[in-house]
Amino acid sequence: VAPDVPLHASTQMALHTLSGVREAAAHGMSRAVLARELSREELREIAEAAPIEVEAFVHGALCMCYSGACEMSAVIGGRSGNRGACAQPCRLRYGWHGKADANPLSLKDSNLSADVCGMADMGIACLKLEGRMKRPEYVAAVTAIYAALLRDRRPPTTDEQRLLALAFSRSGFTDFYYRGRRGRGMFGVRPEG
Repeated sequence: VAPDVPLHASTQMALHTLSGVREAAAHGMSRAVLARELSREELREIAEAAPIEVEAFVHGALCMCYSGACEMSAVIGGRSGNRGACAQPCRLRYGWHGKADANPLSLKDSNLSADVCGMADMGIACLKLEGRMKRPEYVAAVTAIYAALLRDRRPPTTDEQRLLALAFSRSGFTDFYYRGRRGRGMFGVRPEG
């Protein structure tokens, strides 16, 4: 129908290896959006040897489920996250004995603004910023800051980090996946009120 339209392998394909990116290229993809859970070393390894462009997620919501493999939203909320309509069940309160008093599945948002120049240097062709289903003010603030960082080839200022947090955060941000870490520091909630 549209043979000249470039095809991108979505993050929903959970591409997390060089062999997966090569397979996407073999099927005609011109860019692969890599899984959000990859570390800096894994991103570098893939970007340096990929036969097509690679895109990495740098800012926005992280899911408890592995990229592209969530059924929780469809089962609990009746809307499939894999079809762009996540009901965000991982943000709900859960607990024991009929008492929902904690958010054990809610991850903080990713913020890799301090690492964008390094990502460009390792061969990441495009940075993915969350924007779907967000307020226009959020999209404008986040996009403007990341564009300035790339244009000026510098890390974010304290004020820019504050503006990113004001735009939206869940008890701050995390860079654990990028650093190859897992743990309690990844979890957070959006303050009510």
